[in-house]
Amino acid sequence: MKTRALLFDFDGTLVDTMEGFADIAGEVIHQFHPAISYEEARRRYLETSGVPFFQQLEIILPGDPTNSKKAAIFEETKKEGFFRSTFSEEVRFVITQLRGKGILVGVSSNNFQYLIEQFIEREGLQFDIILGFKDGFEKGKHHFEYVLQHFQLKKDELTFVGDSLKDAEKAISNDISFIGLCGTFTKEQFLDKYPNIITINSLKELLDICER
Repeated sequence: MKTRALLFDFDGTLVDTMEGFADIAGEVIHQFHPAISYEEARRRYLETSGVPFFQQLEIILPGDPTNSKKAAIFEETKKEGFFRSTFSEEVRFVITQLRGKGILVGVSSNNFQYLIEQFIEREGLQFDIILGFKDGFEKGKHHFEYVLQHFQLKKDELTFVGDSLKDAEKAISNDISFIGLCGTFTKEQFLDKYPNIITINSLKELLDICER
């Protein structure tokens, strides 16, 4: 690959938080909308993952006046589980090896900037850049443009690694290469919608891909 930089989604890609977040989202949505079962609400959360929860709610329940309240409850509730999570040994190994190869490695998350910075500082794993959500600055176009400019990269030198269809959509719509980590979505689900992307079952596969 011509890639000089790998930008990683966070939840579901670098840390195993998606299932817990889906549980919280299912409970919150069902609490406000009893007609939507917990299971259905949870499924809709996973289907729309890859954007901030307040944006997911506008996809799931467009214009609902309680969306802002639901989003606030979700963000506050998820913090406890978020900081119980940790980087796996595989993640630590892969990130360290990639940087050892001279590849720039960054994080692009829709978690708030201060939360991502606190988490990574606690974990002590080195990244070249850490980008979280701020008003007017979120995962996707904003983060991609910032990384390209900051490191003086061409678009074909940046690859985004994520676990959701929304991650793939954000990359492809901005002409950024994408690698889908299977788990939240299957290989078949990724390739059915985006047949030309690379999919992996383990982050360790990136070490071989980046040798090509």
